[in-house]
Amino acid sequence: MAMNVGGGSGPRADINVTPMIDVLLVLLIIFMVITPLTPYGLEALAPQPPKKNQPPPPPDDDRTVVIVIDGRGNYQLNQEPVAKENLGPRLQQIFATRAERVVFVKGDPDLEFQVVAYAIDVAHGAGIDKVGLMTPKIEAGE
Repeated sequence: MAMNVGGGSGPRADINVTPMIDVLLVLLIIFMVITPLTPYGLEALAPQPPKKNQPPPPPDDDRTVVIVIDGRGNYQLNQEPVAKENLGPRLQQIFATRAERVVFVKGDPDLEFQVVAYAIDVAHGAGIDKVGLMTPKIEAGE
């Protein structure tokens, strides 16, 4: 590499890449900050087990709505059998007079997740704000 100290060579047409690198670094930082903030996937809440020193909350079974899906794909809504097609209208009927719109979904461990995702999708379509997932570990209180 030679250095031009002046002289009679005239103007040079070299590309200055420093501003281009600065712009690329700023864009890289912007995308690194924005990427974790973009939402993706299903929004679901898992009920937390009670603390060891805290007494268990009083049972509020009349307000709790649980969708149970057995290993054969049959649906139950609060231990009442319901057809797959009637799940949405039945949820709308239950939550027509309630202000708190929370439902829990408990699926058999051997089910494919698409069956559980269908129940979550129907619940969101019925206007339910929060859908919680019940797992055997959470039910056991571990």
